[in-house]
Amino acid sequence: MRENSMLKTFLQLLYVLPIGAFAIVGAAEARDPGSSTVNLAEPPGELVTDPLPIAVEVAYPNLRINRPVVMTGAGDGSGRFFIASQTGQIYVIKQVDREVEEPQLFIDLSSLVEYKDRENEEGLLGLAFHPKFASNGQFYVYYTTKKRPHVSYISEFRTFQDQPEIGDPQSERVLMEIQQPYWNHNGGTLLFGPDGYLYIGLGDGGKANDPLASGQDLSKLLGSILRIDVDRKSGGFQYAIPPDNPFADRAGVWPEIFAYGLRNVWRMSFDPETGKLWGADVGQNDWEEINLIVAGGNYGWSLREGGNPFTLNGNGSGPRAEFVDPIVEYPHTDAWGKSITGGAVYRGQQTPELRGYYLYGDYVSGFLWALKYDEQSGKVLENRPIHWQNLPVFTFGQTDDGEVLMSTMTSGGRIYKFVKK
Repeated sequence: MRENSMLKTFLQLLYVLPIGAFAIVGAAEARDPGSSTVNLAEPPGELVTDPLPIAVEVAYPNLRINRPVVMTGAGDGSGRFFIASQTGQIYVIKQVDREVEEPQLFIDLSSLVEYKDRENEEGLLGLAFHPKFASNGQFYVYYTTKKRPHVSYISEFRTFQDQPEIGDPQSERVLMEIQQPYWNHNGGTLLFGPDGYLYIGLGDGGKANDPLASGQDLSKLLGSILRIDVDRKSGGFQYAIPPDNPFADRAGVWPEIFAYGLRNVWRMSFDPETGKLWGADVGQNDWEEINLIVAGGNYGWSLREGGNPFTLNGNGSGPRAEFVDPIVEYPHTDAWGKSITGGAVYRGQQTPELRGYYLYGDYVSGFLWALKYDEQSGKVLENRPIHWQNLPVFTFGQTDDGEVLMSTMTSGGRIYKFVKK
């Protein structure tokens, strides 16, 4: 479904229901016996679950960033590390400068970005650098615009030609405008894949119980992962559709969609070594989950929550051949948490004990884990806790050389690294 005005189409497709109370988090129900998902709270006997001998340390003791929501390298060989604030500023530091106190302002988009503490799933949510950033200066931002309520922009910016170390706020080229029905569940991750295409994580649009049934509706972009070609334009749009997108030739479907059936992926990352796409999907009532995202995959929301039927909407489903269940899930309990924060697979050199582990955490409980997945057997081999002070785990980031860092909003916004005990 494509028209010359994406926003017009969305306003036609998305109708806003009256705002009601969010569903109350309840005790986890019995797990669906037909699912292949590993329930981490009731792990199989062979799963390694003892704590990993890893410590968490402040990476930059003197650095504070307000709401550091994205952390990434630029892939340009410079060793720079970019940190985006949800309020619209993007900063840059030298990755190795542990004593940095005042980061350089790379670009300030706060005049464009709408962020409110009471609607704190909006704002600047995504940042990705073009694979040829070193030569073309192009980078991409996902943010909530001030121009209209609850509208997400995916925009291209460039650096100044005469100052390539600084972004030009006037260089914006808006690629997509997405009308969000509510202020929450915006997803927001932007990533360039090994194939050179831009991947975009969208939530289901918000509220509770997926009221617009976005998750299973391919006539809506919401509740999906998109994949677009930013180097070409087609059909009056500011981008093109990769020809091998799974729904590129299907009538009545947005060809941008790469995978769907997702509630609110926070966050996703490519394994730098294998190219696998990892996504952590935040649950609603009972389950948090980690998925391996594949082309055309239907991850079940809102018929499934984790590897289980989602029963509150009255249409919950058991396992089906067309659903891709998560590789792991954990229940909403004090022993685990209630809002997963997706991380990245460690491929760095500073802490070789972590190599190949997917690091992730929980925003509510503040817990951290390291998960080991064997791609040949398709089995989860380890899920090992990493003990620390249990602050809210806001986001993870990865440097160009494979190190994984983590941020929290507490103490003004601090950034942490993982080291051997």
